[in-house]
Amino acid sequence: MTTGTTSPVTSPPAAARAARPAWLSDVLVVVGYLGLAAVLTSAQWGHPWRLFHQAGDQILFEWMLAHAAHALAEGENPLYGAALNAPDGVNLMANTSVLGLGVPLAPLTLLFGSQVAFCVAVVCCLAGTAAAWYALLRRRLVSSRSAAAVGGLICGFAPGMIAQAGAHLHIAAQFLVPAILALVFRPASNPARRSDELRGSDGLRGSDGLRGSDGLRRIDGLWRSDGVWRPGVGLGLLLVWQVFIGEEVLVFLALAAGVFALGYALADRAAARRLAPALFGRLAVAAGVAAVPLAYPLWFQFYGPQHYSGMAFATRGFQLDAASFTASARQTVLGDDWLPGLLSPNPTEENSFFGPGLLVLAVVIVIWQWRRPLVRALAGCGVVFALLSLGTELRVDGTATGIPGPYRLVAGLPLLDLAVPARFALVCVPVLGVLVALSLDRLRTARGPATAPGLPVRLLWAGAVAAALLPLVPTPIRVVPVAPVPAFLADGGWRPLVPPGRTVVALPPVTGAGRSAVMLWSARTGLAFPAPGGYFIGPSGPDDPAARWGAPDRPTSVLLRRVAESGAVPVLADADRDQAVEDLRHWRAAVLVLGWLEHGDAVRRTVDDLLGPGRPVDGGWMWDVRDRVG
Repeated sequence: MTTGTTSPVTSPPAAARAARPAWLSDVLVVVGYLGLAAVLTSAQWGHPWRLFHQAGDQILFEWMLAHAAHALAEGENPLYGAALNAPDGVNLMANTSVLGLGVPLAPLTLLFGSQVAFCVAVVCCLAGTAAAWYALLRRRLVSSRSAAAVGGLICGFAPGMIAQAGAHLHIAAQFLVPAILALVFRPASNPARRSDELRGSDGLRGSDGLRGSDGLRRIDGLWRSDGVWRPGVGLGLLLVWQVFIGEEVLVFLALAAGVFALGYALADRAAARRLAPALFGRLAVAAGVAAVPLAYPLWFQFYGPQHYSGMAFATRGFQLDAASFTASARQTVLGDDWLPGLLSPNPTEENSFFGPGLLVLAVVIVIWQWRRPLVRALAGCGVVFALLSLGTELRVDGTATGIPGPYRLVAGLPLLDLAVPARFALVCVPVLGVLVALSLDRLRTARGPATAPGLPVRLLWAGAVAAALLPLVPTPIRVVPVAPVPAFLADGGWRPLVPPGRTVVALPPVTGAGRSAVMLWSARTGLAFPAPGGYFIGPSGPDDPAARWGAPDRPTSVLLRRVAESGAVPVLADADRDQAVEDLRHWRAAVLVLGWLEHGDAVRRTVDDLLGPGRPVDGGWMWDVRDRVG
């Protein structure tokens, strides 16, 4: 194995490629990623009354994008939302508010609405993540552009990324992860040595500046601006941005980086000893830089209005089946609906599903390149997080085995006790992408008669990679229909009836259900009116900070939700009517609006009995309760 670089004989095709600007090839790769992301979201473009398969989560994030734009335009506090859960509001810093996406997309949201902004965000998350990994691979780890492009494709469009993109923007937005890693594991800068010294025995280009552990040169000027201070400041700013996109990804990133660093230190102790001072120096600078802008938002998250403690659902129940790692996800060319439903908690958590081919390929790569510390560290990191994703009890083919899962060892630790175990498998996505890229690059860039593989070997390996990846080709994200916003609200017919300080109550009111009508109506109208209820996490009551979905129930909301679910019209008493007026006063209601519901007629008849006859409006029914509420 050689460590230097040798210029190959330039063939006519190579000469033609050399004449083309290098940046143009990079642009073409990124355009390809954008095109693929646009195809995968195509079922929503031009169809305003469609939502991706996990409709409730899209409604949540549409509202978050609309809130960011509204807060920016009106100069309001972006960490708090008064348009939902009237009269108490919502602590958005304690929810997945994705301000790091919503603020940059605010002009688009204000011009074209929340659905267009959401679809653009999905495209940017998928293509941006792929492009960011491509850039890191190309600049630091591989010489071959095609190898980096394949690696970026895996990192950005793996089944787990597609599953998350249709619902969870805060998880799919991983485009800052490679940049953060690049600054954390930054090499000593010395452009003069870049061409030969930075390609070490494990194939790293700039990730550690190694020529094997024994040939590592001592880093001079450790605390120079380009060694600690400057990258530390950049890292701190990126951490702030990532917090405002999604803290969960940042937690997983910190854990994965720690496991990877430990694995690399065990594989190459000499490198670890010499690189550790700069690494810890950058982290210290980054922590100091990030602490200032994050101090108030984090205080608001944990102690501000409508803060809560714990989690609104049992996260430990969201784990993966061991068989999911070799299965096909729904959103792939070979996927179906039955098997993934058996092996994952729900369609958005199909975070493994790599298929047998890619896993076998990864095992071959690890065995083939075991001598490289980078490969050993990546393999160890992938195995650790794959095991953690199996939860507290191993399941195989849908059957509980009774065998304790590794996650049980860490489930009680702070932060990890709130993590969704199934999402640990997302760490395996870039691990596999980097391994595949390293293998393709090694075949392409090996030099000398003893190391250069012949054409048949290169073709055989390229065929093996293609065979492993073809079953994972994603299909357009599935969509489901959604009832339109009543024109009475969309066109502003409510405005003369709702004075300042009063609310629009959607029926059934105050629901924490995913497909919350009021949240969709609010998002699609640009947060034009305040309303009670919504789909968010908040406290269980004024004196009970325990987390729950949505606002605490009122008797009238329970009654009307039961009618909406069953279609059965109850027999009401005067006590029910008095309670309805009391609840409307609590919500500061001006009008009640009923859009399309499966059992909408039963709800209408029940509200008529509670409050008197409503009147039809464009797109539904309306009850003017200003006189009743006072």
